[in-house]
Amino acid sequence: MIRILLVILLSTIYMPALIYTINITPDKKIKRYQSIKILDQKEIVIKEISGVSFKETSDLAYDAKKQRLYMVGDRGSLFTFEAIFGEKIDKLEPLAGVPITKENGKPFKKWRRDTEGLTLDKRGDLLISFEGKPKIGSFGTNGQRIKRHSLPKSIRDKNRYKHANKSLESIVFHPKYGILTATELPLKKKKYQTIYALNGKEWNFKAESEKKSSVTAMEVMDDGHILVLERAYTQPLKPLTITLKKVYLDRIKNGLCHTEIIVKMTNNKGWSLDNFEGLAKVAPHRYIIISDDNGNFYQRTLLIYFEIIEKN
Repeated sequence: MIRILLVILLSTIYMPALIYTINITPDKKIKRYQSIKILDQKEIVIKEISGVSFKETSDLAYDAKKQRLYMVGDRGSLFTFEAIFGEKIDKLEPLAGVPITKENGKPFKKWRRDTEGLTLDKRGDLLISFEGKPKIGSFGTNGQRIKRHSLPKSIRDKNRYKHANKSLESIVFHPKYGILTATELPLKKKKYQTIYALNGKEWNFKAESEKKSSVTAMEVMDDGHILVLERAYTQPLKPLTITLKKVYLDRIKNGLCHTEIIVKMTNNKGWSLDNFEGLAKVAPHRYIIISDDNGNFYQRTLLIYFEIIEKN
């Protein structure tokens, strides 16, 4: 009820940003669950930033040196926040919002601007992956494309995807393998999920057993393996399950990478979840995930800050 009143207030008066503490956990006192320790939890309620509508955030990237947190929205928008992560989220302040454009500054056509994945490369440029017409590009922090990247043959043809809205959902930059991407659902005629390098190398792994468990984001972990965010959701009255799992790129058996569950959260077990789609590393062993509100009044933009507890 408090959240609904705050959202109504924002819609009737000018307020630049409202970012407040929430709790999505089943037990409000214990912060450690399975292999994660939750450090902070926020809901972001913002109508717009620099005149650009703030909604449908689908991924994140963090520049620790500049203390800049970047967010990409499904409708071809890029947002910049000043962000400081200590033992809590010490600062989170919106700075700018810009539309994502081509090299000439012109916007992408509506059906080609479905921006889903976001990461930073070794130069500090933003890498963005797209659904609709699958593509990957390098972009400046002003939202303008700098370079287009060629996709490997296996994911170049849009007809190989199960749906136009189930294509290049996530992207990371790996220090050894370069740009890696993954589709939300496996390609047609494929049984397993796959991580694709732009040079053609592939790693397969099993999705979680929950129905329609989909890859929504990835991040490179400190040891070079991949942290994958999976979301399983079928319909409003069915359970929503969010899984974070580690995919070992160098432990392959029978063509499949070994995986390890970091944490599994389900709303029918007391978690107050939403549509988590974005993931970013902000410090050694520390990460954030963000939810996509789908432009829906009843959904939320949640930012959860956590630490992965290393095994002894």
